[in-house]
Parts: sequence; C-alpha cells; structure tokens
Amino acid sequence: MKERHSYREGLTLEEAVACVTDITEPVRDVEWVKLSDCLGRILAQDMEAQFDNPPFDRSPVDGYACRAADTKGADRNHPVLLKVVEEIDAGQYSEREIRPGEAVRIMTGAAIPAGCDCCLRQESTNYGESTVEIYEEVSVHDNYCDRGEDFKAGTQMMKAGEKLGYIETGNLAGMGCEKVPVYRRPRIALITTGDEVTLPGTPLLPGRIYNSNRFLLEARLKELGCEAMWVESTGDDAMKVAEQVKRAADRGADLILTTGGVSVGKKDILHEALPLLGAVKLFWRVRLKPGTPTICSLYHGIPVISLSGNPFGAITNLELLVRPMLARLTNDPSLQVQVVSGIMESSFPKESRGRRFIRAIYGGGKVCLPDGLHSSGVLSSMKGCNCLVDIAPGTKALAPGDQVRVWLL
Repeated sequence: MKERHSYREGLTLEEAVACVTDITEPVRDVEWVKLSDCLGRILAQDMEAQFDNPPFDRSPVDGYACRAADTKGADRNHPVLLKVVEEIDAGQYSEREIRPGEAVRIMTGAAIPAGCDCCLRQESTNYGESTVEIYEEVSVHDNYCDRGEDFKAGTQMMKAGEKLGYIETGNLAGMGCEKVPVYRRPRIALITTGDEVTLPGTPLLPGRIYNSNRFLLEARLKELGCEAMWVESTGDDAMKVAEQVKRAADRGADLILTTGGVSVGKKDILHEALPLLGAVKLFWRVRLKPGTPTICSLYHGIPVISLSGNPFGAITNLELLVRPMLARLTNDPSLQVQVVSGIMESSFPKESRGRRFIRAIYGGGKVCLPDGLHSSGVLSSMKGCNCLVDIAPGTKALAPGDQVRVWLL
C-alpha cells in the first residue's frame, strides 16, 4: 500500500496507466432499469430463461395444420380432401385435438393444436373454408416450429459482465424481462478552471475565450457511455477549486476530473488546491506530448485526474489515461483503446525528441493527417480525426510510407 501511494514524477504512459487503473475500483452497485433503458449497460447478474420460447408449437406459415399421413399421395392431379374444423389466428389457442381427415386453417405464429404434426402452405391448397383440397404431400414436422425452438427453460441466456446491445435487448424482451439488473453508471465529476474562460451564451470580453474544455470532455464522456453527474467551472482560485473537489466527493463521485492549472505557472493552482484538500498526490508529469503536466491524486480514496487546460492536451489524456479508468469503473473492457499499425500517407515534419501523439485519420491501414495546426491549444483540426499516432522518442520527421502505431478513438 505504501508503494502504491508513493509520489513519482515523469512517468511513462504505461506506468501512468498502471497507476490510475490500480487506484480505480469497479462499480459494483446494482440497479434495475427498464428494458427500454438497458442499451449499452453492463449486465450485473446471470440471466436464465424461466420458460420455453416459444411456449407452444407454432406454425411458421399461413396455411393449414393437419396430420402428415393424411397428405400421402397428394398432388395437383390427385388432391386430398380434408375437413376444416377450425381457424386459429396468431394469439389464439385451441384445446381441440385434430383427428384423422381433419385440418385447421392456421396463420403464421399461431399455436398448432394437438393431433397435428405438420403445416401446409396455403399455396399448396385451394384455400378452402369448410373443406380444403391438398395438392402436396408433406412429411412429419414440415413447416413446424417446436416449443422451445428459440430457448428452453433453464438455459443461461446471458452472463454477468456482458454489454447489452440490441440483440441482447431483444432476447431479454423474449424472456419477459420488464426490468434488467445492471451495474450503476459511474458518477464522474468534471471541474474546469481558468480566469480566462467564459461559458457560451455570455458576451466574450477582451482577453477571454469560451470554455470548450467543459463541453468537449462532457460530450466525449457521453459518447463513451458515461456521463458527468456534476459539472462546474471556476476561475484560478485554489480555495474554490478545493471546495468544488470536496463537494464532488461529498456527492459520491467515483472519479473527479479537472482541467487547467497543472503546469508551473503562477496560475497553475492545482498544486495549491490539492494540499488544501489533504489529497495524496501520486504523480505529476507524464513523458508524452501533449498533456505532459497531468496530475493524479487521491482524495478520500477517490481518484482525481487533473488534465491540461489546452483542449487537445485534455482530450488526448482523456483517451490515453482516463479511458482505461472508465473501462474499469464501468466493468466494460470495450472502452479500452485499440492499438493497430498503420502506414503514413502524409508527412509530419517535426522531430519528436520525446514521445508524441498527433491527431490523424485512419482507414484501410492508411494514416493521413488533417489540415491545420497540431498545437495543443488548437481543437479545430481535430474535426474528422478518429485516431492518435504514437510517435516514439527520437523519431525524425515522418514521411509517407513510414509504419506507425495508431490508437483508435
């Protein structure tokens, strides 16, 4: 435990990821949600079928249910005549047992009555009402769906930990589930700092910029299936930031994210705010660009990740550092970033003395760079990008044809 909480500076990305995931506990609280609200959630317990589905033998065609033996030798030139004793539509059920020489008019999905062992398509008959001419010989179980064809009572349909998609939702509906046990969504707090930032919708005074970080990160959390349960913006005031972190913790946050105030300037107030809280600082600075001055700390056992105030630096470390935490918090390993190889179709002229991540577009194994600047403070050139290119320390300029590691977003 002592080693786990020891302070370090200048970690590699892999060391930082190991640290943040080590302090992240999966959410184990279970809640029951409506079937219509379960999409994308993580199932919290095994689900077992309580009955056969379908719960009766049923017809897959519109036509007639009868005994296969009664159709022997039937064809267009030698039809078999059967007595129609009943009509059964989907949703109806007959207690009648069909005898030799009898048939029932039946519709798709309707329950097949006792005594019948096959169904004929209506195209193979004269569509008779009181009697029907059969023009085709059929075998036992032709056009016949057995009870429990989809699943049988006692079948384990899903396991705890599965992510619920549209197929799982349909199966749950077929099992008759009105509500579904899922893990609670993590409670994430987002606090953005900066005297210079202003919320959209208010006049932009000289020296101010609009707070893109707040909406950038909140929207990305939603895209990843999470949601910030509490969002605040504040100026460069260490005491106010400390108060907001405390309030977020008091509200039950599982993870607290802050942006800005993490470098070494006069206004980098997280270095002051965290000690005011009594937070345990675990690391500062990660050996990558952008987002080098990221801080990781613990406040009353709650992870606090303090990201860069530059938009691209903030979103990059949300992807590289915070996503592994979200995967663990949500019990959803699909949130982990996938890393693949790609071939550059564009050039990147800068030398990378340290490890660098740049925005890019990946498709068909090819990587191209967007137009515009690659500065940490520039967000507009991120539009349309779906990956980050991982450039190793000491790499000279990238040229078309170079092979690179690609982190898919």
